[in-house]
Amino acid sequence: MIYSMTGFAAVTEELALGALSIEIRSVNHRYLDVQFRLPDEFRAFEPPMRETLGARLTRGKVECRVSFAKAAAAVVPMQLNRGLLGQLAKLDALVRTDLPGCQSLSVAEVLRWPGMLEADGLPVEQVRERAFLLLERAVEEFSGSRQREGEKLAAVLIERVGQMEHIIEGVRPRIPLLVHAYQERLAQRLRDAMSATDDDRLRQELVLFAAKVDVEEELSRLGAHLSETRRVLGSSGAAGKRLDFLMQELNREANTLGSKSVDAEVSQAAMELKVLIEQMREQVQNIE
Repeated sequence: MIYSMTGFAAVTEELALGALSIEIRSVNHRYLDVQFRLPDEFRAFEPPMRETLGARLTRGKVECRVSFAKAAAAVVPMQLNRGLLGQLAKLDALVRTDLPGCQSLSVAEVLRWPGMLEADGLPVEQVRERAFLLLERAVEEFSGSRQREGEKLAAVLIERVGQMEHIIEGVRPRIPLLVHAYQERLAQRLRDAMSATDDDRLRQELVLFAAKVDVEEELSRLGAHLSETRRVLGSSGAAGKRLDFLMQELNREANTLGSKSVDAEVSQAAMELKVLIEQMREQVQNIE
């Protein structure tokens, strides 16, 4: 099963105190790079969440965003800022000592004092278990997204492999024809230059030419690399680096085929192979 490094998932769960959301997105990257965006109160969640993602992914630049939106109707626990309250009490006593006729602050005035009432932060312990269960859901959807994208990439690559195999099969039978045509041309030139054909000279020229245009080894290696590409695309696990290596090898053989070519059709075939290999290489960059 081939997985793309591009994926997205977003899940939300409504809790009594609010909505907990997790969003995961990724793009291609040489290695696994996971970044988190989450409230400060949830910072303790990051290490175990990182382990969860690291166990399921091998490559890609991944961003995991965790957010919590408190419900409007939720009862938010409040508590007094006792440090501030103590300061107000001392100041109140000091002022009434110097100004005996002053009245003390009322309870309402104290409660309205800026910073006197503190709301509890995010309910970390209350959402911890739900957060990790929700992360599992998000990872499942995220993996499914990458798998679907990987299947599309694999289908495109298999199609290109078929096109390349067709081109190679078209080139292979042309090589003996090229040697035979060259033999006829060379023999005619020698007949024109000499009264009788020099069989030894003719054989030497043919051997040199046959060695120059012999691309059977390149064609065989191209075929072997394409077969390996099919095998890798049909296997499971991370395949991106292996496929990237195969693209390099395919390009090397296509270049050699083009450099040895003495025929317009073979040169055109080599060029078409290189175009297809480049198209495949671009797609391979997105495979995990």
